[in-house]
Amino acid sequence: MTISKRIVEAYVGEYASGKSEVAVNRALELAGLGRKVNLVDLDIVEPCYTLRPIKKKLEDAGMTVIAWETRETMGLGEAGNTIKPESRWALYREGDVILDIGYGIEGAKTLNLLEGVEETPELKIIAVINAKRPMTSTVKEILDYIKELEPIHALINNTHLGDETTPEVVQEGARMVSEVSNILGIPVVATTADQEVARQLGAQDSMGHPVRPLVRYMPHTFW
Repeated sequence: MTISKRIVEAYVGEYASGKSEVAVNRALELAGLGRKVNLVDLDIVEPCYTLRPIKKKLEDAGMTVIAWETRETMGLGEAGNTIKPESRWALYREGDVILDIGYGIEGAKTLNLLEGVEETPELKIIAVINAKRPMTSTVKEILDYIKELEPIHALINNTHLGDETTPEVVQEGARMVSEVSNILGIPVVATTADQEVARQLGAQDSMGHPVRPLVRYMPHTFW
């Protein structure tokens, strides 16, 4: 896959879809290729799981992380509802921009707080789907959810049950997300899974989509 041009991706999804994990791993993938990467924490819906605890670790990997640090906040949760000022101008930064957006319909609206959304042709909004969550557990529910989030430019199957995830669980999600893709005409860019499950799946899922292994960082981000 050729990825020489500027990449701007916003990851949205329901609670526990794994959108933050997918966003972090994508940013690390791009940084590992020697690209200039800006990872932006725009999750103002869930103040307890943020990029703050792993910010330095991610910056040590060679990227810029725009996120609050715990020492900059007043206490548990207060800064969870405010956007860091630098984030508003993130789309004007040089290099790739990966946006971790808050969960749910309300979280997706955070994207509207950024300057230049309408003037950024590279922007792709990617919905991360976990077909094992109550709001997205059937094809119909996923369809309804995507329509509420519109516009959505691509889908990622990240169906999982945490530590209980098996290849069969992921493949079930792959089939459902593929059906949604066919109905809406929105491409599935990948299936993502924990490294061990991804190894068992192989290079592609049962629907022919590439499998991207994930390193799990978010279990360590409760602050």
